[in-house]
Amino acid sequence: MNGAVLNNGGAPARPPAHGAPLGRALMREQFADFRVDEVMTVTPEGEGEHLWLEIEKTDWNTEDVALWLAQQAGIHRLSVGYSGLKDRRAITRQWFSLHLPGKPDPDLDCPPGVRLLQARRHRRKLNRGTHRANAFQLRLRQVQADPAALAERLALIARLGVPNYFGEQRFGRDDSNWQRGLIWLSGEGEAPRKRTLRGLWLSAVRSGLFNAVLAERVRGGCWDRLLDGDLLQPDGSRGLFAAADEPDAETRLSAGEVHPTGPLPGAGGMASSGACQILEQTVLAPWVAVIEGLAGQGVDAARRATRLPVSGLDWDSRDDTLYLSFRLPAGAFATTVLAELLETRGPERRSRERL
Repeated sequence: MNGAVLNNGGAPARPPAHGAPLGRALMREQFADFRVDEVMTVTPEGEGEHLWLEIEKTDWNTEDVALWLAQQAGIHRLSVGYSGLKDRRAITRQWFSLHLPGKPDPDLDCPPGVRLLQARRHRRKLNRGTHRANAFQLRLRQVQADPAALAERLALIARLGVPNYFGEQRFGRDDSNWQRGLIWLSGEGEAPRKRTLRGLWLSAVRSGLFNAVLAERVRGGCWDRLLDGDLLQPDGSRGLFAAADEPDAETRLSAGEVHPTGPLPGAGGMASSGACQILEQTVLAPWVAVIEGLAGQGVDAARRATRLPVSGLDWDSRDDTLYLSFRLPAGAFATTVLAELLETRGPERRSRERL
């Protein structure tokens, strides 16, 4: 076991659980090839100091839209809220909120690529993680794979899910956020100068360490199975409980009601035990100084499910084009699902090597 296995000095490798990619495909040739809609569980009440806006954006980063909204409304950027980050090279629908105490709704003159779908007042700010899922509609072009094999693999993914890796987007271009974060937290480099960079680097490092532990569970065939000392998370919940405290843990895990979890390192937090703890400590041993750095930055430890259920997975293959639709919990990555199916390439990057 070697938790420090890296990909050419980059973020930890993400070995597949269901076998090698079945072929290749072109992803995101057009913005419409990648559509994402937030699935909200909160409905704005119609009154309050916060204006909630559902916005469709194309070729815009979430943070850039937030900055534009702040400028349009004449408020500080921190008075703009959103639930989650969405891809730029895509057509995405997501919610934002503007804190406007005693102020009227601003007259938004939307630039190209930004479209206001609806606006409604609410008494609370939209905070990160408010939405519970994202619905995806993808179109993969120039698919070079056997259709029967694709259908078989997709059925397997629909039944078993995939390892809940953080996708490559989390680590920055060429894994730069991961690498810079490691250097900073180990005390060998400069701290980020901007608040946004600090968050990106911290997130990239925690995500990479989680991926390292999950990769070891994938190699051991236990990413979706119970390990002695596991901490479990109910499906659709952020709660945690020890598997040893649940007599029906195996049955509930097989039914998809609960999932094993891996560590998002930081200070404190609920700790695993037994074989699970040994695996996690062994994998993370090379990064002890980095984990101490995370704790020193006030980052609290947490857990993340190691299994990602892929809900409502549907597909259609026509000629050399594959259409996919599915739903993932908030914080999960569509590219993680695709990595269990095909090697994808896009117009803005090289073909993604299998790790």
